[in-house]
Amino acid sequence: MSESDSQPPIAGKPKASARRKARSLALQALYGWHVADLPLSDIEAQYRTDNDFAKVDGAYFHELLTGVGKNLTELDESLATVLDRPVKELDPIELATLRIGVYELMFRIDVPYKVVINEGIELAKTFGATDGHKYVNGILDKLAPRLRSAEVNASRRGR
Repeated sequence: MSESDSQPPIAGKPKASARRKARSLALQALYGWHVADLPLSDIEAQYRTDNDFAKVDGAYFHELLTGVGKNLTELDESLATVLDRPVKELDPIELATLRIGVYELMFRIDVPYKVVINEGIELAKTFGATDGHKYVNGILDKLAPRLRSAEVNASRRGR
């Protein structure tokens, strides 16, 4: 399920595929940041130079990248409450995927929690280890009721 599955595109609002591409590039950039330990501004500049942003929601890419960077401690603390191991022991791809998901759950309430979880699963399927998507699904599924209790409860009542 993507943001466009349930409703037609709104004028001025980026299409879901542009957001998906933004998430994909943000994941790769966050992975690079984790591995190379370069400033996020350098990583962002490199990605904007090396990739065609014509069909990417560039503003969303920027928000995810900088938002994860600025809120890293808070995101990792939230993750730590449901992990089965220390944050630093997570696979870098799974970690970047989870950080994006937690960021969206915490700060982008305009994105439905089910979309956040699904997008995390899709990122993990594309870039992660064989069963990494199952782990990402489990972690985001545990965090959603904590971070979006009203939305999750309303969804459960509506079943």
